[in-house]
Amino acid sequence: MWQKLQARLEQRKAQDLLRHRLTLEGAQGVRIQAEGKEYLNFSSNDYLGLANHPKLIEAMQRAAKQYGVGSGASHLIIGHSDQHHALEEEIADFLGAERALLFSTGYMANYGVLTCLPEKNDLIIQDKLNHASLIDGGMASAAKMLRYAHADMDSFERQMKQPADSRLVVTDGVFSMDGDIAPLPELVSSCNKHKASLMVDDAHGFGVLGEQGKGSLEHFGLAQQSAAIYMATLGKALGGFGAVVAGSELLIESLIQFGRSYIYTTAMPAAVAAANRAGLKLFQEEAWRRQQLKKNIDYFRRLASEHDIPLMPSETAIQPVLIGRNDKTLAISRALKEAGILLVAIRPPTVPENSARLRVTLTAEHSTDDIDFLLEKLSDELKQANAQV
Repeated sequence: MWQKLQARLEQRKAQDLLRHRLTLEGAQGVRIQAEGKEYLNFSSNDYLGLANHPKLIEAMQRAAKQYGVGSGASHLIIGHSDQHHALEEEIADFLGAERALLFSTGYMANYGVLTCLPEKNDLIIQDKLNHASLIDGGMASAAKMLRYAHADMDSFERQMKQPADSRLVVTDGVFSMDGDIAPLPELVSSCNKHKASLMVDDAHGFGVLGEQGKGSLEHFGLAQQSAAIYMATLGKALGGFGAVVAGSELLIESLIQFGRSYIYTTAMPAAVAAANRAGLKLFQEEAWRRQQLKKNIDYFRRLASEHDIPLMPSETAIQPVLIGRNDKTLAISRALKEAGILLVAIRPPTVPENSARLRVTLTAEHSTDDIDFLLEKLSDELKQANAQV
């Protein structure tokens, strides 16, 4: 085993695909301290700028004094506090769902749903670019899993024709590496036609998309109940930590009783739940944050076009710059880091071969000066890299 692992690592190193961690020395924000230097940050999912907001910090501090640090047990033993319970009720009320259920991470939520609900002779139909947690959950499920070409309704309809006792269609709301939004109106229509259920992983849509920030379904004017299973994370737009699954009473009670990734893990700290509650309240009160983010996205795309920067199609906070080659993408990312800009290179196997990219993530806190500086430096580095080809 160990020799094989060593060989795998050596191969990845030879391909220049080794992943590395950056060590931060302070809070999330537009400007961060890391490894003794300040950087202009375009790599965070803190879309609304709430991760370091005083109200979230105060809520967490107050709750930590009352509840301590650790929750001490799983939700089904003695780890479920009134803070957890209130957060679940508040999210369900905000979304218009019957109930909601907290998970410690989005990965655990997705994995828990797909390994708990579909059974043998059922069919899970997934977009090929869905998040890894959805793919892993589908592979571990007792049901058969099929995948359709990304956002391709013809490919999707072919998979829907496969025989099954029941069908669960699974899609990201916003695709994390491309930034595009799933064709939800078409998927909802087809699910209704075929009597299939729809699950939406809205990790990157919740809190950001839609008039009220209810996510990708609201973005298209669809009812929340269009998705039988709705998953959202709390560590992106909300600025906190964790995840939630929302839906019917039957869905939530089934996950409580049978969902192994819910049952067999320690509950998130009550203080974290309190901070999440503050984030949920704040992003509803301060709609200007979503509006400012939208302005920043429009401004970025307009100027990037003027600089001939090769953007992928996206109307969300995720704005990928498609480079292609791994070495070229890494070189540009490193040059930007030298210039004080943190913009992480995304390479295979996270994205398909020959589609390495710089994944720009915009927030409501970025100024036009920040965006101008990024595009100026990025344009210069792209020109230099292209001249060396």
